[in-house]
Amino acid sequence: MEKFRYLFAAFVIAGTIAGCGGAANEEEGDDNIVATTPVTVTNVTNGPVSEMIELNAISMFQKKIPVKATITGYVNDINVSIGSEVGPNKDLFTLMTKEAFALQNSGADTALRFSGIIPIRTQRSGVITTVDHQKGDFVQEGDELAVISDRSSLVFILQVPYEMNAYVKNGSACEIVLDGDSVLKGMIIGALPTVDQASQTQQVMVRANTSKNLPENLIAKVRIIKSTKQNATLVPQASILSDETQTMFWVMKLINDSVAVRVDVKTGIKSDDMCEITEPVFAPSDRIIVTGNYGLADTAKVSINTKK
Repeated sequence: MEKFRYLFAAFVIAGTIAGCGGAANEEEGDDNIVATTPVTVTNVTNGPVSEMIELNAISMFQKKIPVKATITGYVNDINVSIGSEVGPNKDLFTLMTKEAFALQNSGADTALRFSGIIPIRTQRSGVITTVDHQKGDFVQEGDELAVISDRSSLVFILQVPYEMNAYVKNGSACEIVLDGDSVLKGMIIGALPTVDQASQTQQVMVRANTSKNLPENLIAKVRIIKSTKQNATLVPQASILSDETQTMFWVMKLINDSVAVRVDVKTGIKSDDMCEITEPVFAPSDRIIVTGNYGLADTAKVSINTKK
C-alpha cells in the first residue's frame, strides 16, 4: 500500500512539471509575436497652396426700379405678377382716371363717356419682385405700384472685420460657396466707405461670375485668399499630428516597409486638405503615414494597407 502511495505522488509531480514546462513554452512563444499597426501612406508633394478667409455673405439686387402711378385714379388691370420677367415698354398696369371711373358708374349718357385708361409701362428689363396694389385699388399720382429688380445688379454682401481689410482689394478674385458645395468664381467690386460702429465690420460687395439667375437673400460663404505660395512642400492635413496645446507638430515617416519614426515639423500655409511643411526638408520619395498614425510611438512597427 505504501508503494502505491509513492507511485501516485511521483505521477502528480511529473504532471505538474510537464504542465509548467508547457506554459513556459507558450509564454516564450507569445514573446515572439510582434504587434503591428495597419496604416496607409502617401508621398510628399510640391505645388501651389493658398490660405483662405471664409466669411458669410448674402445676395441682394443693387438696382431696384420702382413702377409708379402717373395719375390719380383706380387700378384697372394688372398684367404682371411677382417673379415675372419683363422687358422695356411692356404694359404692366392700366389705370383709369377718377373722372372716367365716376362717369362709368353715374349712368350718364354714353356720349359723354370716355375710356380714361392710362397704360403704365416700364423702360427697364428685370424681374418683378413686389406688387403693391390689386385691381380696383385707388392710387394717388406717384404711388408705388411695383418694383423691378435688375438681375445683372445682383451682388453678394459680406461683413469683413476691419483688421482684415488688407486682404480685400477691388478686382481680387474669390470663391462663392453655395448650398450643396456648389462653388462659383467671384470678384470683389467695392466696399462701402463706412464701418459698423458696434461690430467694426465693413460691407464688401462681390459679384459672381455666372449666368445662373440667382435669387435675392441667398446665404453663401465667400472665400478670400489670405496668402499663397506657388512651390510648397505639401502633405495631407490628416498626416499632421500635434500636442494638446497645438504648439508642437510632427508626422510619422516610414524608414522602411515596417518601421515608422516620428519627425518633428514646422507647418506653414494650410488649405482645406493640404498643409505646407517648412521644416525639415523632405524628398518626394519620402513616405508619410496618413491613416493609422494617431497614438503611434516615436518608433513603431507598422504594416502598409494596400487595399483601396
